[in-house]
Amino acid sequence: MKSNGILRRDWLVGTGASLLTLAASAKTSAALAGPQATKSSDAEEADRARRMQWWHEARFGMFVHWGLYSVLGRHEWVMENEGIPVSEYEQLAKRFQPKPNAARAWAKLAKQAGQKYMVMTSKHHEGFCNFDTKLNNYCAPKQGPGRDLAREYVEAARAEGLRVGFYYSLMDWHHPDGARCATNEDARKRFVEYTHGLIRELLTNYGKIDVLWYDVSWPLDARGWESERMNKMVFELQPDIIVNNRNALPGDFSTPEQEIVADKRGRAWESCMTLNESWGYHQADDAWKTPKTIVRNLVYCAHDGGNYLLNIGPKPDGSIPEESVRVLTEVGRWTSRNGESIHTQDRCQPHESNYAAFTRKGNTLYMHVYFWPGETVALAGLKTGVKSAWLLASGQQVKFQQDRFRVRFTGLPAEAPDHPVTTIAIECESEPLQDTDFVRRERPRNTV
Repeated sequence: MKSNGILRRDWLVGTGASLLTLAASAKTSAALAGPQATKSSDAEEADRARRMQWWHEARFGMFVHWGLYSVLGRHEWVMENEGIPVSEYEQLAKRFQPKPNAARAWAKLAKQAGQKYMVMTSKHHEGFCNFDTKLNNYCAPKQGPGRDLAREYVEAARAEGLRVGFYYSLMDWHHPDGARCATNEDARKRFVEYTHGLIRELLTNYGKIDVLWYDVSWPLDARGWESERMNKMVFELQPDIIVNNRNALPGDFSTPEQEIVADKRGRAWESCMTLNESWGYHQADDAWKTPKTIVRNLVYCAHDGGNYLLNIGPKPDGSIPEESVRVLTEVGRWTSRNGESIHTQDRCQPHESNYAAFTRKGNTLYMHVYFWPGETVALAGLKTGVKSAWLLASGQQVKFQQDRFRVRFTGLPAEAPDHPVTTIAIECESEPLQDTDFVRRERPRNTV
């Protein structure tokens, strides 16, 4: 992950034109090929829908950034930000000695928090591999850990019934060809084969893998990485896997970072965020998000059909920072009572309120009230008839009154009955739709 407010996607700016060229080329090719190309595209979309069905329903996942940077505890970009020489930094590999099966606590916390899948760093920008590889000695089994940390993670996630993903950084600060591949063709060929080889091992040696999460394509573009061939190999090895868009190809989903922005083209998307301001363990970073903020972010993602991939940065021994545990435990209490409002594929049209946000499942609208107003909660411009309403956490029925311009839910407690957010489930006669412009235009006005 990128530091100092610069997002990882900023590293992809140089490849933006390549992406547009690829998209235009694909569209032109389809037009020239005629109906057969359309059939192929339809088949690809159908396969993507099949592969991604579980992911859309999951909505909430755990990101895990863990590596040699955790030993220093000064952000995952410490090697770059402090200009640490490779020969000095690689000595951390001997000091990285996590306790066995630390990933079991991660997976248990993820399940408790209501997260349905996990994505762990197999290799971050520092170049150290948390997995067993025959292609280098800079890996967990041959250094301080003395064992395969990726395998422990995969087994822990599966034991909790969670889907399994690997993060893999294409950028590499350690490999001698990691930078010179941009200007030396022989170096590029060596580094690309090395990179493809590591990915092949990841997707061959650990059973079924559900997500491959590429990161930072610097310093090459899709052609340089041979990303088409890369993805072809990935799907041959793992036919059910889904991949993101950070190897300079569109992939199956987009990846806004540290912000919640739905893909304007209607593609699947996943917002990845930190719990504080660092991805890797940073012992001095105390800017923790509150449980309310996490729940609100989760609701915002689900409203627009996106996923929320929320990060933890374990300590060098693999233990989870106490604040991460505290926040995710409280979030888990909320999801245990209100999870049905999140784990849904349905996008939601209603969105206007100054103290609530919304999700939807079928004809049921979920009103997530994060600033509790008191005994009456009101919603303007709901154009769909309400049949019934209840507090989702308790099942308690809620009285309501509806006219052309608003629906009012009455007789509620003066204090919020659920924390950190109270959810009111509203059963509607059809798909719930909201039009606040109608209220502004048509609401009767008194004479002056």
